[in-house]
Amino acid sequence: MPLAFKIQHDSETTVYVWEITEEIDELQSSVVLREESEVRFQNMKSLSHKKGFLSVRMLLLEAGYTDLDLYYDEAGKPHLKDGSFISITHSFEFSGIIISSKNVGIDIEMQREKIERIAFKFSKPRELEYLSESSLDRVRELTVIWGAKEAMYKMCNSRSLSFKDDMEVFPFKLTDKSGKSSVISDCGFQLDFDFWFLEINGFTIVYAV
Repeated sequence: MPLAFKIQHDSETTVYVWEITEEIDELQSSVVLREESEVRFQNMKSLSHKKGFLSVRMLLLEAGYTDLDLYYDEAGKPHLKDGSFISITHSFEFSGIIISSKNVGIDIEMQREKIERIAFKFSKPRELEYLSESSLDRVRELTVIWGAKEAMYKMCNSRSLSFKDDMEVFPFKLTDKSGKSSVISDCGFQLDFDFWFLEINGFTIVYAV
C-alpha cells in the first residue's frame, strides 16, 4: 500500500505514515540500501522488523530522501545529512516518520489491554488519577501517555531518563487530540513539550514538537 496519510503539522514539520500491506520482496525491490543498512537488515530475525525497516525507507522516498541521506549517531538517534531533524517509529502494520527543522519525536503503538497492568511502571500516580472509568478509554489514554513519553525520550536522546520518574504527561482528554508534557530531571533540568495524537485501526500515533 502507498502512503497511508501525510500530516503537514506546520510549515516546518511533516508527519508521514505507511500501512504495511506489502510482501517483503515487494518492499525490498523498491528501495536501495547503503551497505551498513543492508547488513543491519540481513541481521534482523523478525519479518515484522524487516518490513518496518523497509517501509521507513519508503517513507523517506515520499519525503524526498533516500537511505543514503539517513545516518545514526553513537546513541542511536537518527539524523538527516541536510541537517533536518527526523524521528522514526514502526509497530506491526504501521510505520511513521516525522521530519522538521525543529527537534521532534514520534511513536506508534498498538492499543493493548495489558498496558493497564504495567501502567504503574511508566506512569506517575497523579497521571493515573485522571484516567477515565471506562477500561477501553483507559487503554487508549495510557497508550497516549506511553507514546508521548516515548516521543520525548527520542527527542532528549538520553538513555538515563526514566519514563515514570523524569517525565510527566499532564491531564488531557481523548477528544483533545493534543496535550502537554515535561521532562524534569533530578538536577532541576526541565523541558516542556507539546504533543498531538491520532488513532487508526486500534493503533495510536503520537508526535511531539
